[in-house]
Amino acid sequence: MVRPRKDRMVAFNPEISYFKPRGIPMMKLDEVHLTVDEREAIRLSDLQGMSHEDAGRRMGVSRATFGRIIQHARQVVADALINGKAINVGGGNYRIVDQDRIFRCKNCRHVWEEAKGTGRPHHCPACKKDDFHRFLKDELAAP
Repeated sequence: MVRPRKDRMVAFNPEISYFKPRGIPMMKLDEVHLTVDEREAIRLSDLQGMSHEDAGRRMGVSRATFGRIIQHARQVVADALINGKAINVGGGNYRIVDQDRIFRCKNCRHVWEEAKGTGRPHHCPACKKDDFHRFLKDELAAP
């Protein structure tokens, strides 16, 4: 008997779920599928620079499982970029973690909260730069 798949913890689900090469009509595009948990793995590992162990813990899976998730996610994205395919993001085994929306500016290090449902902020309220990341409360304690 096969073991049931465990839900992966996803910190947030951006409104954008489809990417396509510019200038190519949809009818002429092949499409690849990236799951929500694979997108989260890319966010944690490649955007925030977390280790596989820390990112796996954040998603509620082992380091080895996280490694398999990120490897497949990178393969899907590489296929789309190299072969000019659209990326459809959706599905997978995941659960959205209901956490506060906290942002930190990479320029001035300002930290602020945004209300749920307001979307991604356009810029830092302190320095007006658009170079910032979203964090969970427990991530703020980390360097």
